[in-house]
Amino acid sequence: MKITWKEFNTVSNYLSLSRFIILLPILSILDEIETDYVYRLYAFGLMMLSAATDMLDGYFARKLNQVTEFGKIIDPLADKISYALIVIKLYMISAIPDFFFWAVIIRDLYIFTGGLIVTKIIGKVLPSNLLGKITVLVIGAYFTGVVLNVQQIEWLHSILLYSSTLLIVVSAIGYTIRGVESVRYHRNGSL
Repeated sequence: MKITWKEFNTVSNYLSLSRFIILLPILSILDEIETDYVYRLYAFGLMMLSAATDMLDGYFARKLNQVTEFGKIIDPLADKISYALIVIKLYMISAIPDFFFWAVIIRDLYIFTGGLIVTKIIGKVLPSNLLGKITVLVIGAYFTGVVLNVQQIEWLHSILLYSSTLLIVVSAIGYTIRGVESVRYHRNGSL
């Protein structure tokens, strides 16, 4: 797939790319969240800014009729890299359980690798689906809860942790089914 300047140079793509820049101070601040609650608030604010760019990039892509193949790649890639690095950082500072760390990492690697395979076979990138977006939203809510120290409210922490874990599994199954169906339709000449 060849990416032209026109396809790259869109408001929505710049918003997606900005998440990589916002990620750097988030990762730095997470090292300090145990020392002062103010750092938790800084991290929370930056995470909300990153989430806002995620919502706005799709809005502008549709509103300005700038949906591109590059955008279909960079938006979920920015999400996956952001979530992967945040989950690694939270794991490194012992803020999340081992099983959740591995569930997020394995799911993202699985979906990313599967997406590459499907794209190679059918010749186009499948956009994110609603289940994937909901999963990312709930995982983000869990990360936000951890950053804001929701562990002190045990029932809320449990709801966020286990609903995220369930959606990780369900979305991986959903992406598998969608990928297999897309390849099947492509081979039958229907896609």
